[in-house]
Amino acid sequence: MQAFIVKSYGKKEKLHLTELPEPKVKENEVLVQIHSAGVNLFDSLIRNGDFKLFLPYKPPFVNGHDLAGVITKVGSKVSRFNVGDEVYSRVGDHRIGTFAEYIAVNEGDLALKPKNLTMDEACSIPLVGLTAWQALVEIGNVKKGQKVFIQAGSGGMGTFAIQLAKHLGAYVATTTSTANINWVKKLGADLVIDYKTEDFEPKLKDYDLVIHSNRNPRILEKSFRVLKSGGQLISLVGPPTPEFAQELDLPWYLKLVTKLLSFGAKKKAKKANSSFRFLFMRADGNQLGKITSLIESGVIKPVIDKLFAFEQTNEALAYVESGRAKGKVVIKIK
Repeated sequence: MQAFIVKSYGKKEKLHLTELPEPKVKENEVLVQIHSAGVNLFDSLIRNGDFKLFLPYKPPFVNGHDLAGVITKVGSKVSRFNVGDEVYSRVGDHRIGTFAEYIAVNEGDLALKPKNLTMDEACSIPLVGLTAWQALVEIGNVKKGQKVFIQAGSGGMGTFAIQLAKHLGAYVATTTSTANINWVKKLGADLVIDYKTEDFEPKLKDYDLVIHSNRNPRILEKSFRVLKSGGQLISLVGPPTPEFAQELDLPWYLKLVTKLLSFGAKKKAKKANSSFRFLFMRADGNQLGKITSLIESGVIKPVIDKLFAFEQTNEALAYVESGRAKGKVVIKIK
């Protein structure tokens, strides 16, 4: 099979198209022929080596986290899926590799593809959908009438999170550039702030939840100040916390590192009488199944910006890194 591999870590490193053997399937896995793969900024960060402390992939390895495709083989203990099933997934950490023609996936990380979506549309959902679900439903426990501030509303995660937060009954504020304001309002945002010309802090007050996705330390500081007492800030970009280190069962010295890294954020949260949580989303086929129901009932629609051919995988990654994407970027493999 053909696959794009990371030969060595680095921001300027390209992925290399390589011929590899078809993956072997363990008893609790299925082999998926990948039709389409979603591209995420996370894929770039993995290639850059930004997460190698926590996710020590040893080059060469195949990159990519999102897929939609068809099952061609099932392991002896697989009970939920059959050969021929159309599925989608954000594959598990330490088991990535969707920039390829085939991948072996644990059945617990899979869900049946929404019937009303194409493969290209379906593969755009898992990582951003699960991130939004885990932030808004699992951790945030968002209720009707609450106020939620979702940063970067026109990005892949933002477009999904706005739709989900509205479905949960929240009042949704977001940031975007001038050109995308009306478009983001159509997704369901109640208040849209033009980050190029406006400061969000004076416009927002007493928010129950902030989904934080900007690496600028000043944005983190301002984000705490728009929360009400007892509010939550869930960060998708860090700093990582000891709780995150505990979840990943990292060694003691990395737990210490995360304690030092998150000290400032935790202090700001305490001052604002709020909570700070770093969300490192995880693969979860059951949650993805719930997302499937929302998609099939028309509550949430995929938002795709651009489609690239398999051979253009490096160009797709570069486009995602540019920050210009409105919604998701997809690679068509089959």
